[in-house]
Amino acid sequence: MFTGIIEEIGTIKNIRRGGKSVVLEVRADKVLRDLQVGDSIATNGVCLTVISFSAEAFCADVMPETMSRTNLGCLRSGSRVNLERALTLSSRLGGHIVTGHVDGTGEIRSKERDDNAVWVTIAASPDVLRYVVEKGSIAIDGISLTVAAVGDTSFSVSLIPHTRGETTLADKTVGETVNLENDVLAKYVEKLLRPRADEDAPTPRSGGLTLDFLRANGF
Repeated sequence: MFTGIIEEIGTIKNIRRGGKSVVLEVRADKVLRDLQVGDSIATNGVCLTVISFSAEAFCADVMPETMSRTNLGCLRSGSRVNLERALTLSSRLGGHIVTGHVDGTGEIRSKERDDNAVWVTIAASPDVLRYVVEKGSIAIDGISLTVAAVGDTSFSVSLIPHTRGETTLADKTVGETVNLENDVLAKYVEKLLRPRADEDAPTPRSGGLTLDFLRANGF
């Protein structure tokens, strides 16, 4: 579990490629402190398990499923990546609940300066956009950001100077791909509101949750 508050920017030191998988070696500093084999590090928003580490880098396996769903396949030696260690019970939840399980990728459609901010518009699939709401949260390459506007085929966020300086998103150019993770709470709420097929379901079998159903059950 993560918060979407990036701790540092790492650099891809080496990529060992298999048939459909890779082993990433990521040069870092802060996230290596107190690191253990088996720990989780969000890398561009993807939860990766540390399989080995040295004084200057850590290594993680990336399986074919992850390669097909994220932008990690676009990485090259020297690429910069956002890094965040897993949340602890004593950590401040400065962003939002981020699982590191990417829902899909988006493409940067435009970047526009607005005084001290930069607006970034990202095209996304309907499967991702269904959970994107104005003023809601979304993780972009692991960065917890507030959605500023939502359209039929895209959404926009506004980057303050601190975010631009502490993450890689400001370096991305129009046409580049970013990892997107929706707010996990929205997905659970949607599933709970779906009609259930069994006879003893606490919600209606058809039509979903309605005002009539709530009234009939004392709400």
